[in-house]
Amino acid sequence: MSQVLQENKTPQTLTDQIFHKIQSAIICGEIAAGSKISEPELAKAYGISRGPLREAIHRLEGQKLVERTAHVGARVVSLSHQQLFELYQIRESLEGLACRLAAQHIDKKQILLLRDVLKRHAEDDAFKAGKGYFVQEGEDDFHYCIIKSSGNTTLEKMLCDELYHLIRMYRIQFSKTPNRPHQAFSEHIRILDAIADGDAELAELLMRRHIASSYKNIESHWIESQGVK
Repeated sequence: MSQVLQENKTPQTLTDQIFHKIQSAIICGEIAAGSKISEPELAKAYGISRGPLREAIHRLEGQKLVERTAHVGARVVSLSHQQLFELYQIRESLEGLACRLAAQHIDKKQILLLRDVLKRHAEDDAFKAGKGYFVQEGEDDFHYCIIKSSGNTTLEKMLCDELYHLIRMYRIQFSKTPNRPHQAFSEHIRILDAIADGDAELAELLMRRHIASSYKNIESHWIESQGVK
């Protein structure tokens, strides 16, 4: 699936390239949450003019990874504890619904593709070493594929476009906590089995529990990292 997509990719513009580089740096934590976005520094670091850089930053604002405030300028988004909680409330509800719909609409070919995604996850060296979960994007992301199998285009737009990268930032940065990677993988298998069986109610329940567990993991380590008591 991902190979076909790669063959069909159109050449990237300079703006596309810088956009993806900064996006990756933010999502992986190389550019820290709350950091001020300095156009001169980034232009110098990436060796580009300010025009393509500004367009890239504007696109990152659209993905909710960068926010602009008066008298401060552009900064990498930094969610408060309450905002993080609200984001995961939304995610739990909407992805639970996506699972329910996927169980009702998915076909055998899509099930096989999802099993291939989990197989690639299981074969990842970092995952096998217990150092982290295989967190890729798009067609290599188990959650993304389930949402795309829901058959609900409005749900897809909300979860795969508007909130996807913001959620992914927190998923990636907290995917290496002890025990969570293998626990999450086991939960993914049970979710897919329920979808394959056409058990919409169980699929939704398992996904909601999975995301609730993910939030508890993120919350505990996020609070610790922020020094919040």
